[in-house]
Amino acid sequence: MSLSGGSQVFGGGQALVSARGFYQRRAPSVYGGAGGSGTRISQSVFTFGSGSGSGSLTDYGEISVFNNEKGAMQNLNDRLASYLEKVHSLEVANRKLEMQIREFCEQKTTISRDLSSYYVNITDLQTKIARSRLENHAVILQIDNAQLAAEDFKMKFETEMNMRTMVEADVFRLRGVRDSLTLNVSDLEMQIEGLKEDIAYTKTSHQEELNLLRIQQSGTVNVEVDSVSSVDLTSVLEEIREQYEAVVAKNNLEIERWHQQQMEELKVVLTSKSTEVKTSYTQLSELKRTSQSLEINRQSILTEIQCLQQNMAEVNSRNSAKLNQLQMTINVLEVELQELRASIDQQKSEYCLLLDIKMRLELEIAEYRRLLEGSQYEKKTVIISKTVEEHKPHIERRVKTIVEEIVDGQVVSSTVDTQLEEIQ
Repeated sequence: MSLSGGSQVFGGGQALVSARGFYQRRAPSVYGGAGGSGTRISQSVFTFGSGSGSGSLTDYGEISVFNNEKGAMQNLNDRLASYLEKVHSLEVANRKLEMQIREFCEQKTTISRDLSSYYVNITDLQTKIARSRLENHAVILQIDNAQLAAEDFKMKFETEMNMRTMVEADVFRLRGVRDSLTLNVSDLEMQIEGLKEDIAYTKTSHQEELNLLRIQQSGTVNVEVDSVSSVDLTSVLEEIREQYEAVVAKNNLEIERWHQQQMEELKVVLTSKSTEVKTSYTQLSELKRTSQSLEINRQSILTEIQCLQQNMAEVNSRNSAKLNQLQMTINVLEVELQELRASIDQQKSEYCLLLDIKMRLELEIAEYRRLLEGSQYEKKTVIISKTVEEHKPHIERRVKTIVEEIVDGQVVSSTVDTQLEEIQ
């Protein structure tokens, strides 16, 4: 609200004009601003004149002069009565408004909520969220470690599988060697059987020759032959048979020894390889159990992570709901605060109006007293009201009222009243 520059006359109805003259002071009106801030200055000049005879008030010109002081006094009495009635009505309205403001403030103080508990809950929830985040980071680290351990076990498993493949290849190769040895043994056994058949055939042929010779010797013809010494064929054959049997026994013994040696070597190799295979199977079973336990741990950790994520989502939803409620409460309180400020501003404007009316009434009473006493000296009271609006981060309104009492051209008294009002 700004007041335009100019002179105003206190009172309603008829105005009084002095026969001796009047004194008036006017301050310039300024409006400007720079750099986003503005200043507005407006003035209102109220002039009251008094002198011997009758008083006067001007409003941009002269108004009719009353020659009759009784008419002026009657006019002043009527205006005084109207002013008093208006002041009384405004005081009643002011008291009623003060009561309403007091009741409103008391109601608000009783309804005002203590939000410290919400702050405590919010702090606790923030602490829990931070703790949950730390736990999530720890769980993520554990998962990473489990994954690294699983990769290590996987590499070990692949290494063991390669070793198993190599061992199986060696076992397959040794089985081929064993088969070849078995074939060699069967060949030797067949050779032994052949030699045995040869010996039997030789024995039968020798027996047939002996029989033939015996038949020839038992004939009717006696042939006498002078020989050096007869050779015993039976002994010779026995010697040959013994030699053959010795050779066969020697060969059988050598073959048996070689076969036993090869079998022992194969048994040692098979025992070592079977031990390695059993060790590999044991390690493989242990790795399987370890992998199963790690998989179970991973599933449990994933389940725990899902539970924590659900808890975090629930906590976030509850926090958002509480924050929305608090924001709604804050918005309601801001609206009520704006209403309260508007009511205070209205009350302040009404107070300024009452103060203005009071000053006008005091001046009218002084004029009325002067007329009653019939003083012969000239007395003037000048009121200069300035309103300044400054646009800062918030708009401030400064109302500066200067009241000067001038007697015979000299300033007798001067009072300054400054009021500061924040609009926004």
